[in-house]
Amino acid sequence: MPTSSCTSTHVRDRTRKSVRRAPARRAAGPLATAAALLLCGPLTVAPAYAADQPGGSTDEVKPPAHMSTVGGKRLGRPGIQVDLKQGAPALPKGLSGKSWLVADAESGDVLASYNAHWQLPPASTLKMLFADTVLPKLPKTKTHKVELSDLEGMGEGSSLVGVKENYTYTVHDLWLGVFLRSGNDAVHVLSAMNGGVPATVRDMQAHAKYLNARDTHVVTPDGYDEKGQVSSAYDLTLFARSGLQKADFREYCSTATAQFPGTYTKDKKGEKSRSSFGIQNTNRLLTGYGVEPYKGIAGVKNGYTSHAGSTFTGVAQRGDRVLLVTVMNPQNNEANEVYKESAKLLDWGFEASGSVNPVGTLVRPGTAGASHPSADGKDSHKDTQASVSAGNGSSNGLWTAAGIAGGSLALLGAAAFGVHRRWPLPELVRRRSRD
Repeated sequence: MPTSSCTSTHVRDRTRKSVRRAPARRAAGPLATAAALLLCGPLTVAPAYAADQPGGSTDEVKPPAHMSTVGGKRLGRPGIQVDLKQGAPALPKGLSGKSWLVADAESGDVLASYNAHWQLPPASTLKMLFADTVLPKLPKTKTHKVELSDLEGMGEGSSLVGVKENYTYTVHDLWLGVFLRSGNDAVHVLSAMNGGVPATVRDMQAHAKYLNARDTHVVTPDGYDEKGQVSSAYDLTLFARSGLQKADFREYCSTATAQFPGTYTKDKKGEKSRSSFGIQNTNRLLTGYGVEPYKGIAGVKNGYTSHAGSTFTGVAQRGDRVLLVTVMNPQNNEANEVYKESAKLLDWGFEASGSVNPVGTLVRPGTAGASHPSADGKDSHKDTQASVSAGNGSSNGLWTAAGIAGGSLALLGAAAFGVHRRWPLPELVRRRSRD
């Protein structure tokens, strides 16, 4: 998540400069970086583009009249799409996001949406696509000594976890930096290990196409503001659903706090050892920092830039139901608004379970998913429920939000999604009472 502010507020971006950042700035000590990120207050930053206003761009005040119909005809219409049965709860009041979507993570049913396919800047929620694309390619135990060139090209004001050149990190370390601190430095190092930023962007775009995320255009792997870089609430939900099939992805996105490698020091005997420093997840529904932690939350990713506003995709479970929610760019200027609106939509989704007709579906990857009939309230969409084969980067071809906690899966059919009926959070997060 590009940033020029601290974790105690939304993480922010500035415009990417055409010149590279000075090595001295990149080499800031990780302890100092972590302390600044955790302790300082918000900084005033210039807008990403001259036409921007707080909360996002004014280039498009209204969504297009016609948008993509991937997943259903109704999802291509502007405005709220919901089909309430008799006695169903009304949608929550006060929703201000430019775009949002609530879906059943298991069946793929879209329960309600608002401008689902509006192409908007995604900020660091795009890192979900980065992780879903690159994570399977790099063993978590693989190590890499960071070169100066690995950190070049980061935008001014980028969020940093504290990666330092000439230091060695494991892939596991770097992914914790990506998911917890939204570190663009970690993203760039992992991109270098993947063949470089241009190659990674191409890989991400190809994977987005495979997932039928047709609203997404990738310019940077880290989500930093660039002209033409867009995604949608629908696509971000597809990225989360695909990523959550991977055990490592589930582990990283659900981790609240961790230790990140720091610098080397010598004790009185001259023996050398490496220090570490604490990092905390910037997903506030997970950590409860500034808002109430959401019961059953298990990830996924948040973001903020001055151009994109706040963005968030989350997954949560209550009982037998697992829901995905995405909210993009709330127009209310209240603190933590994206989390508050996400929590409202999740609450509604759990309450509305079984009392709404789906307005669309999360399509399966590949050409088969793209060619299925639309779900528009009339067409049957049971066959369009998303599924992923064992060859799509998953160790077993199955996903379960609750599988984060380990244990067996309840199989729901070949290449389908399973749900393990347990509290979805690992011990690291479960330590905090949600009752």
